Amino acid sequence: MDYLSLGGTIASVVQEGKPGAIPTLSAADIAEGVDGLREIADLRCDQFLQKPSPSINFADLLQLRDELSRRVAEGARGIVITQGTDSLEETAFVLDLLWDGDAPIVVSGAMRNASLPGADGPANLLGAVQVAASEASRGLGVILVLNDEIHAARFVHKSHTSSPSAFRSDPVGPLGWIVENRPFIATRPVGRFHISLPGNLTVPPVALVRLVLGDDGRLLSALPQLGYAGAVIEAFGGGHVASATVSFLTELVDKMPVVLASRTGAGEVLSNTYRFPGSEIELLEMGLMRAGALDGLKSRILLSLCLAEGRSRDGIAQEFANAGMMSMPAAATG
Repeated sequence: MDYLSLGGTIASVVQEGKPGAIPTLSAADIAEGVDGLREIADLRCDQFLQKPSPSINFADLLQLRDELSRRVAEGARGIVITQGTDSLEETAFVLDLLWDGDAPIVVSGAMRNASLPGADGPANLLGAVQVAASEASRGLGVILVLNDEIHAARFVHKSHTSSPSAFRSDPVGPLGWIVENRPFIATRPVGRFHISLPGNLTVPPVALVRLVLGDDGRLLSALPQLGYAGAVIEAFGGGHVASATVSFLTELVDKMPVVLASRTGAGEVLSNTYRFPGSEIELLEMGLMRAGALDGLKSRILLSLCLAEGRSRDGIAQEFANAGMMSMPAAATG
């Protein structure tokens, strides 16, 4: 089994005499501090990046996908990746869309750096390796393991700035959990969604715009001039905007694909409930694409990768229709 470190809190320590933790620990350093890790798997540790997670970009993740493919082709039965938690849910979703293999790809990290009492990095890495080594994890796509919980990349999000239990999968809950060093997969998502991109491709920029009370949306008119190739609108409630915003969106949708998401962070964008200027019915009739149950962050990732792949507007809308569905039946396994 392989372990790749990208940096982040799990790799961070406080330097003597200086406030603030810095990512300096290597993958081997992190693994060395985890009791019992080598008893689970013959672990090969390598440093892939050493970055704070807000600096990770699409180019990094395309290269990481290629590295995963190479290692699995060479015989790795599972791969664990750790990085900072600030962008962990985005990394997980990008890799989930780019990865179509059955080998478990498990991402993890830490909420407390190694210099703090109760640092959670060692336990999270141990759990991630346990899950990656489990046959029950095969075919799940990319999964996230923190705080003894197993989450699907498709649903997970960071919900707290500092709590060890920051990651949640609302409204479906985690896929499973770890108890007494044994992973248990309780549910399995239906379907896998794959986008095929070469590793050297440039992913075009997509804007994520959250609408707020009293904002008429004038910022939207600047997006084409700024070089954006698409936009995701985090609208009010079930997918609504102020009437003053409609004219800006009408112009924008003629120039680029625009996806309608909700700023609430849970639930699906409506499609056929309200009709008023700025309602979801009128916005969808204008040509905006419905995000379904995907939030703004995940919608931006999916739209970015679809544009990089060269999909048509109809193809993009179909991809959102597929990926935006909530579907997770029970299928308990040990």
